[in-house]
Formats: sequence, C-alpha cells, structure tokens
Amino acid sequence: MGTIVFVAREAADLETRVSASPETVKKMKGLGFDVIVEAGAGGLSRIPDGEFEAAGARIGTAADAASADVVLKVRRPAAAEIAGYKSGAVVIAIMDPYGNDEAVAGMASAGLSAFAMELMPRITRAQSMDVLSSQANLAGYQAVIEAAAVYDRAMPMMMTAAGTVPAAKVFVMGAGVAGLQAIATARRLGAAVSATDVRPAAKEQVASLGAKFIAVEDDEFKAAETAGGYAKEMSKDYQAKQAALVAEHIAKQDIVITTALIPGRPAPRLVTREMLKAMKPGAIAVDLAVERGGNIEGAVADQVAEVEGVKVIGYANMPGRVAASASALYAKNLLTFLETMVNKDTKTVVINLDDELIKATMLTYAGDVVHPAFGGAKKGDN
Repeated sequence: MGTIVFVAREAADLETRVSASPETVKKMKGLGFDVIVEAGAGGLSRIPDGEFEAAGARIGTAADAASADVVLKVRRPAAAEIAGYKSGAVVIAIMDPYGNDEAVAGMASAGLSAFAMELMPRITRAQSMDVLSSQANLAGYQAVIEAAAVYDRAMPMMMTAAGTVPAAKVFVMGAGVAGLQAIATARRLGAAVSATDVRPAAKEQVASLGAKFIAVEDDEFKAAETAGGYAKEMSKDYQAKQAALVAEHIAKQDIVITTALIPGRPAPRLVTREMLKAMKPGAIAVDLAVERGGNIEGAVADQVAEVEGVKVIGYANMPGRVAASASALYAKNLLTFLETMVNKDTKTVVINLDDELIKATMLTYAGDVVHPAFGGAKKGDN
C-alpha cells in the first residue's frame, strides 16, 4: 500500500475553499501517492468530484481519513475530525494556533505531525508555499470588489454630456500583500487612491502603483520594520501623530480599506467611531482584520454593519468569497510544501527535523507540542 493522502471536506461554517485542485492531485499521483478526496470537498470551489476523479483521485468519505498518512485541510481540524485520524499522520492546514493552545495540545496528544502553513518563513525558497501571501492577495482584490458593490456611486471619473461623475476616493491602510493588491484593484477601477503604512519600504511600493502615500515620516517611521519584513508596533506618541493625520485624511474619503495584522497579536485599532462619524454620508469601510478583533471600531464579523452612517464590511473569510481562485493557489502552496518532504525513491513522506521550513511550521510531533512559540521545547531543554 502506498502513501495515502486524504483531502478533507471543510467542516467549518463559511469555509468555501478546498485544499487540493485537479492539478495538485495529478502531481501527487505523479509522486506515487494514493489520493482520496472526500465527496463534495471541492463543491463550493467549483470543482466537482468528477474532476478530482479524472485527475486520478478516489472519491471517499470522512471515514477514509483513518487510513491516511497525510491529511490536507484549509482550516485546523476540529476535535471530532482529529479523533478519526491515525497516530503519526501528517496534517497540513492553516492552523490559527495563537490563543488556541488547547486545540494544538489536542493534535499533539493524538500523535499527529501538525504543520501550520501560515508560519511559513518569508524566505526565497518558501515563496511558492506562502499561504498568507496567496490568500491576502485575493483578500485585497475582493475587498475592493465588495466595497464597489455596496458603494452607490461609480468608481472611475466619467465625463459625460450630462455632467462629470467624480472618481471615488479610496484610502488603503496597510500596504502589505493585501493592501498593495487593493491599491492596484482600486486603481484599475479608476478610483483616486491613497495609502498608509508604518514601514518605510512601503512608500515606494505605494507610489509605484500610482497611489499617494500618507504618513508621519519622522525618525521613528524611518526605523520601523522588523527583520522579517513585518510591521512593528509603533510608540504611543507616533500612533497619536499618525492617528491625527489619518483622521483628517479619512474625513475626505469615500472608501477606506484596512488590512493591518500583526502575527499572534490582536489587530491594531486604526479607525475609531469618531473617524467614521467624520466621513461623508454613504461612505464605505472594509475591515480585513475582523477575524483578529478588527481594525475598525464597530465592525461585525460576517456583516455589513451601519456604524456612524458608514457601511462597515466585515466579512471574516474574504479569500473564501473568491473560492475557486483562492483554492487553486492554496492547493499549490500545500503541494509545494509537501513535495519538500517526499523521499523520491521510497515515495514516502519523511520529516527532516533540521529543515528550516519544518522547524518554522511544525506545531506538534511524536506526542508533543514542539513549536517554541506555543509551549514547545525551549532553548536549554534536554
């Protein structure tokens, strides 16, 4: 019996994505694996069972997970799912481990080798495995589409015989992967776009997309960026200066999109009720950090909330709203990571504990929580 890979149907509400595509199934078959796809797993991503079958997979049920050596998922498996996995199985998913110690411990005690795709290091070798980037890219795109759909005016400037329609003013807060794609999408739709970020490197990227950069550019700003390229938390003094500048700017905007996330921390509050109150009637705000508590005061997960006369869009799973595209990219991220563990001669999955990708992403192994950030082995342990 060869190595069995099980592609699970997502149990979580509102999760429309799937962890494999016909293309990745074909490649896994090429690696010598037997692939079982749970019936209906790709339904909400527009991949019928027949397409997985045509690519070489067998369509199975949740019970087939019991024989799997590798389980691929979008979200961390729930306790009921874990109960059906065999000890020693490799489980790869977006694990959301921060603040979920009990769930991580549950995977350890089940004997699973659990990998969190979102902990993938941002190094050249791992670019094609970076799920945060692949999914944030689509979240940034979809944020603009959702805003445009709710906004009751046209986005581009239109000069007509009956008069001129002014361009919508869009302000993007946070110019990471999601923010940059939001800027590019809003520009394509003809909006007048501005953006802000606490990282100095973002200024050039924002300008290169034809948007105006808004920030307090003092010495603290010039020094602000972590070694991993993430945004650093700024001093209270800087935050106050930046908030004053942003508040003044937001009052003139039609659409505000917030994308600020700090790994493992609650989302920073960027837009207060006071700022929303200062916006024009009928203005729109989109909060891409609603799953981590939100950047916008008053945002409600999975709703368009009316806050101080502003429609605040708080869809928790924005990439899932473009599930067909998001799944295709996510499946490729998973496959590329899985390929790094394959022994080509034996056609088996071998975990090399010295590999930097394994070290960065492995949460549990051989009955223990092993990731240092989640209570695993600390330096100095025997």
